[in-house]
Amino acid sequence: MTSENQFYPFSAIVGQVDMKDAILANIVNPSIGGILIRGEKGTAKSTTVRAVADLLPEREVIKGCIFRCSLADNRNLCESCRETIATGEKPETEPVRMRVVELPLCATEDRVAGTLDIEHAITRGQRKFEPGVLAMANGNILYVDEVNLLDDHIVDLLLDAAAMGVNFVEREGISYSHPARFMLVGTMNPEEGDLRPQLLDRFGLVVDVEGERDTARRSDVVKRRLAFERDPVAFCKKYAPDQQAIRDRILAAKKIMAGIGADDRLIDTAIRVSLTLGVDGHRADLTLVKTALAFAALDGQEEVKREHVLKAAGLALPHRMRRRPFEESRADLGAIKTLIGECYSNP
Repeated sequence: MTSENQFYPFSAIVGQVDMKDAILANIVNPSIGGILIRGEKGTAKSTTVRAVADLLPEREVIKGCIFRCSLADNRNLCESCRETIATGEKPETEPVRMRVVELPLCATEDRVAGTLDIEHAITRGQRKFEPGVLAMANGNILYVDEVNLLDDHIVDLLLDAAAMGVNFVEREGISYSHPARFMLVGTMNPEEGDLRPQLLDRFGLVVDVEGERDTARRSDVVKRRLAFERDPVAFCKKYAPDQQAIRDRILAAKKIMAGIGADDRLIDTAIRVSLTLGVDGHRADLTLVKTALAFAALDGQEEVKREHVLKAAGLALPHRMRRRPFEESRADLGAIKTLIGECYSNP
């Protein structure tokens, strides 16, 4: 079995439309801020995230750089690459496939952020950095399973790096920083505990998933899984055309994203929705706008439509809405749909 056939195909996953759409939107527009997937065990959360690896495009990176810096993104280079370019030398590049980097549940802060060799700095007067998970995640997807079981300070560290695109490490007065631009994907089972609201808000999108209730679709889940386990290579080959279609869709959407922006109606709609729901801060407005643009691009359109805003609102707003004690955790999106419908009722 080749590495390309190692994971269950993304296109073969039955249902879970919101989860798959949210992941694709983040791939097309990483500035959305990642995704948290909540749901009971056995709902294909981990399977879906790992399946994304087969869809990710290649990146052109500087050869030999431990952080896989991109020459095209010269604003986000490591210190070594900046110094090389400053001398007038043009670094050699190579294509690498984006990948899914998994964070171990028991990871320590040093394992996540990396460490500085203090003895080396004192004896030789040079900083020596041992890269961690955040270094490997640069330019890739960072997947954290059971994110709600991580220590809060580790979650804070991940979310800060994801928001800033930079990882800062400081030990004994010696500091070091490197680019850490990645798409953060977390999964969790709410039955095992929840995240603090402050941390929950830092995820761009949140998706709640459930097992299939329809008998036919549930049967399809079982049949496909058994077929995959019986012959993974043949199963993946069967879905290869569908996989390629999704890859083409992602690449086309990225090209569209490079040329479109938010118009006044989209921005005004996002603001009105956030104010109506009493959402704190501006993160909800920005996330709603960015997600709606990504959904439009994924549909091959340069103009955001009502359905794109509705879909984006369902993923970007419910976990940010204020709740009273004992109120149901599942948000009623009726008010959101009505307001967005009013904003987009006229052409």
